[in-house]
Amino acid sequence: MEKIILVDESDNEIGTMEKMEAHRKGVLHRAFSVLLFNSQGELLLQKRAKNKYHSGGLWTNTCCSHPLPQESIEDAASRRLKQEMGIDLQPTFAFKFIYKTHLDQSLIEHEYDHVYTGVFDGTPVINKDEVEEWKFMDLTSLRKDIKQFPESYTTWFKIIINHPEWFEIAA
Repeated sequence: MEKIILVDESDNEIGTMEKMEAHRKGVLHRAFSVLLFNSQGELLLQKRAKNKYHSGGLWTNTCCSHPLPQESIEDAASRRLKQEMGIDLQPTFAFKFIYKTHLDQSLIEHEYDHVYTGVFDGTPVINKDEVEEWKFMDLTSLRKDIKQFPESYTTWFKIIINHPEWFEIAA
């Protein structure tokens, strides 16, 4: 059973909890989201595998997950990027935010999300247990698609794309 790090609203660690229990109860926990861009400024998106415990089959940022107890967010971001997308890269911290939303499967996502970015011009080698497909997409087309088909994207990704600090990164 995977444990995740519980935090307060200042991102201070206050304990751990089994991942599914935290998502059933909607307890605030630490998470990260990675957004990789290619040299042309296109964002690498992944479509979550349909069998994921929530938000399966939805498009989202390059990679996201939770650091394990005693693991730094930076190490966790690199670890999951390699596990999900086959990319060996250390992304750079960009900003953080808190959100809470109800998901499918009667789960609640309540995360203190740390957003990381990086540059990647290669071809991902996806883990089919985690990722159904991938694509690079320019930001103008992405924004139009999210506006036209919001149900095709994860909640946290839509928050990131519309976050004020995102516009500094995407500029």
